[in-house]
Amino acid sequence: MMVQIIVAVGVLLILVGLWGLLSRRNLIKMILGFSIMDTGTHLIIVGLGYRTGATAPILDSAVPQGTPVVDPVPSALVLTAIVIGLAVTALMLAYAVRLHGSRGTAAIEDFKENAL
Repeated sequence: MMVQIIVAVGVLLILVGLWGLLSRRNLIKMILGFSIMDTGTHLIIVGLGYRTGATAPILDSAVPQGTPVVDPVPSALVLTAIVIGLAVTALMLAYAVRLHGSRGTAAIEDFKENAL
C-alpha cells in the first residue's frame, strides 16, 4: 500500500511540475516546475525499487541467507539523478539570471523577438 502512495505522489509531482513548466511564462517559475518534475521522477523510481518486507541490501552474517533484500540499483540511480538534476537546475538558474541581467526581464514573451 505504501509503495502505491509513493508512486502516486511521484506522478502528482510530475503533473504539477509539467503544469508549472507549460503554464508559466517566467523563466524562474519554469525552472521550478522542471525541478518539481525531477523530484517526482525520483519518487517513482524509488517506489518501484522498493520491496515490502525486505531488508537493506547489505549481505553479511547479520542477514540470514534467503532473506529478501531491496534492489539497490534504483536507489543508486536516484542518487546519481539527484546530483545531475541539481547541476542542471543550477545551470538553468545561472542562465536565467544572466538573461535577466542583460534584458532586465525573465518573461518568455520578451525573448520571442530574437527567436529563429
